[in-house]
Formats: sequence, C-alpha cells, structure tokens
Amino acid sequence: SLSAGLDLPGKFLFAILTLMTLIANLVFTEEVVYIYRKTPSSKRSIIIWINAAAPVIATTSCIGMWIPRSTMFTDFTAGVFFAIVIHKFLLMMIKECGGQKLLLRRFENGRFKISTGPCCCCCLCLPGVRITRRTLFWLKLGTFQFAFLRPVLMFLSVVLWTNGNYTPYNLSPRGAAIWISCFVGVLTLIALWPVAIMFQQVRTLLISKKIIPKFALYQFILILNHLQTAIINILAMQRVIPCAPPLSSSARGAYISQQLLIMEMFLITLISRVVYRRRYDDLEPLEHTAEEAGDNMQSP
Repeated sequence: SLSAGLDLPGKFLFAILTLMTLIANLVFTEEVVYIYRKTPSSKRSIIIWINAAAPVIATTSCIGMWIPRSTMFTDFTAGVFFAIVIHKFLLMMIKECGGQKLLLRRFENGRFKISTGPCCCCCLCLPGVRITRRTLFWLKLGTFQFAFLRPVLMFLSVVLWTNGNYTPYNLSPRGAAIWISCFVGVLTLIALWPVAIMFQQVRTLLISKKIIPKFALYQFILILNHLQTAIINILAMQRVIPCAPPLSSSARGAYISQQLLIMEMFLITLISRVVYRRRYDDLEPLEHTAEEAGDNMQSP
C-alpha cells in the first residue's frame, strides 16, 4: 500500500473515496431489504444482481486503490461480475413482460429489429427476425456465453500471469494479453447485441416500469467500466499520463481510473435507488388490453 507515503491532500482524497464506497454499500444494503419486502420472489435475485453492479465495481476499485498489487484481481472480479449482470439485464426485461410465455403471446406477430448496435447498427437493410421461442433462446445464449466464457478467460489470464506469460500492459503480438483482450472484446460485443435488440422491442411496453432510465444506467456502467478504463490505460501506456515516482505511468493510470470509478459508481448507486424503488406490479393482462381495444373501436 502507498497510503503511508501520501501527503495530507492525498490522505483526504483516499478517505473521501473510501467513505463514498461505504455509503454506496450501505445504500445498496438498504435497497436489498426493500426489494426483499416489496418484490415478487421470481424477480428478486435478478433485480438485486443488477443493483449490485455499481457498488461491487466501487468496492473493487477502492480495494485496488488501497492495495495497488491487487489491481489485476479487482479488475477481473469487476469484469466477471458485470458479465453476469449483462445476462441478468436481458432476463429482467423478459420477466418484466410477464415471462417468456406472455412475451411470446404479446409479440406473436412481431419481429425483432436486429439492425441495432453494437454489431449491426449500420446494416439498416437487415430484415426483422420473427419472435419465437427459438429466437429468444439465441438471444439468451448470446448473453450467457459472455457470463460463462469471461470467467474462464479471466482464470486463464491469472494462470498465465502467475507463470510470467501474461502482462496486462504488454500489447505486443507475442504476448498473451493482446489476444485475450481482443477475444474478450468480441465476446462483449456479441453479448451487448441481444440486450439492445430486446430493449428496442420492449421499451414502449415497459415505459411504465422505467425501462429507459434503467437501460441508461446499465449503459453508463458499461461505458465507464470498460471504455473509460481502456482509454485511460492506453493513455498511460503511451506515456500521455506521466510517471510520478514511486508510481509508473501504468500505475498512475490505474489510480486515476479507480478513483473516477468510485465517484461515478457512487452516483449511479444513488440514482439506481431512485429508479428501482417502485411497486413491482405486473403489466395488465392481455385479455384486459384486448377488451379495452375492443371498447375503443365500438365507442365511435
């Protein structure tokens, strides 16, 4: 730990960021109690997993800030956890529609728009895909592969690192880091695509369930945890972020990334508490919506 060598402003900053992490965890704990009291058991675990993303990333960043040697393990832990959250977010959208059977009944004549980001946002000519049990299975598989393969790749990285074959900041073609990072990047894009497809389909139906702000929070966590961290790491490797003894450029980049993440995840935890705190009533049954549509047709 470098806390012993910090000056007074540095110690104050570390204390404030640690306090933010503790408050984020307390807010999350209070939210878990609320969810257990007010939420149906079928949705409970999924909503808790999604709400846990921001406090978990804040906690791993705080540990990495205090113990610099643990940065690789804390980054891997946050990455693996968020891979599972991506899968859980897709399942949450299906659950909020009343489950797979009700979703298929609501959209039995509908089509998934697959010309959406991050994989096919430029391919506007792609035809829609019919909403069936098979297409839902493929969407779930698209997110599940990431939740399964990311931990496997992280474990492989740790094994190679202990053997001296893996250096996170060595991006030469002969090193393992560049190949594992590229493979993880491809798997990430494949996993994000089904979530975007499903969101495009259900966002008007679930507007009363605040699905748009929930999706926005999920996107913010993704961008800040992956894209922001990657940009800072690249700047550190290119020596744009200068070294400041005893910290090298890469170590300073890691510090900046961790401190930013703690502040950002603290704010997202507070916003999540507002967005997810509501009555978890089911959507109106299909029979009711059909009757209302019939009444509206007869009233003129």
